[in-house]
Amino acid sequence: MSVTIPVGLGDRAYDVRIGGGLMAEAGAHIRPLLKRGRVAVVSDATVWALHGEALTSALARADIVASPVIVPAGEGSKSFEMLARVSDDLLALELDRGDLIVAFGGGVVGDLAGFAAAIYKRGIDFVQVPTTLLAQVDSSVGGKTAIDTPRGKNLIGAFHQPRLVLADLDVLATLPARELACGYAEIIKYGLLGDFSFFEWLETNVHAVLDRDVDALVRAVGRSVEMKAEIVAEDEKEAGRRALLNLGHTFGHAIEAEMGFGDALKHGEAVGVGMAQAFRFSAKLGLCPTQDAVRAQAAIKAAGLPTTLADVRPEPFAADALIAHCGQDKKAEGGKLTFVLARGIGDAFVAKDVDRAALKAFLIEEGAV
Repeated sequence: MSVTIPVGLGDRAYDVRIGGGLMAEAGAHIRPLLKRGRVAVVSDATVWALHGEALTSALARADIVASPVIVPAGEGSKSFEMLARVSDDLLALELDRGDLIVAFGGGVVGDLAGFAAAIYKRGIDFVQVPTTLLAQVDSSVGGKTAIDTPRGKNLIGAFHQPRLVLADLDVLATLPARELACGYAEIIKYGLLGDFSFFEWLETNVHAVLDRDVDALVRAVGRSVEMKAEIVAEDEKEAGRRALLNLGHTFGHAIEAEMGFGDALKHGEAVGVGMAQAFRFSAKLGLCPTQDAVRAQAAIKAAGLPTTLADVRPEPFAADALIAHCGQDKKAEGGKLTFVLARGIGDAFVAKDVDRAALKAFLIEEGAV
């Protein structure tokens, strides 16, 4: 079972293909995009050890020579230093604009390789082959590429759309359960922000998705990508509706920044906490029924994701530090705080100029000091 979802961006439109066995067919899918049979594959050490040979063989069957560029696994690779190293490795390969980069890994690799593609010789094509559930439903689609800085996550980057996305569900067999849950956070986000019936389906099918049931994965990944593709086609550069895709991310990124972007708290886990907080904050402001906030939190928690600051670490966070990070969020304008909040499950909206005093009072209620 497989699906193909188009991302409608005119002459930069591309397909997202979702299903089993796609990596084995990667050469056949990628070869039509090449002027000559050569690609650079940017991957991390973990993914390359697990799947590098399979991808290389698949490309070779289509007469494509693959040159690997391997980076360390983990969020730490989304840095200026690693971007410089990857860029130098690509230059050493003497790639030209008719060649192509394959981003082969999770969201870190996709963001890093995509950004390198955006700036290499003022832009080179790239293909996303995401190997985590989170990357398949979120970061591989839509053209956002970036690196992190000590001041915040994804603050330096570019919009650079891929030519193709191949989301092979079979590679999820090697994905640790914790990473699978991180991907589920981004899946349930789509139900929470704009599709109540999808949210209801996820409430019933959470364990089927996390148990890697193929039909459940096709439905979950397919609907998520379908919603993102529709939003991206309407608002590619996040001038309006696309900001809804950041539900939970302003809170989540602030927590990640305080935690140091390490393995102690993964991105999907931060998004889980952030979405639960966004609904609780919405309820506190009188925007959202309290029962919807309770229901949203329960659905997030059912996937084994954290939903409170105390779930993240026992030591309290500093409210002022979290607010400062929120002020660095890319949606912020003129120093005013912007959040994606909710009127209810399936009805998110962008709230601009959020009151700092109200936010601080809420964070203190949440356990910050």
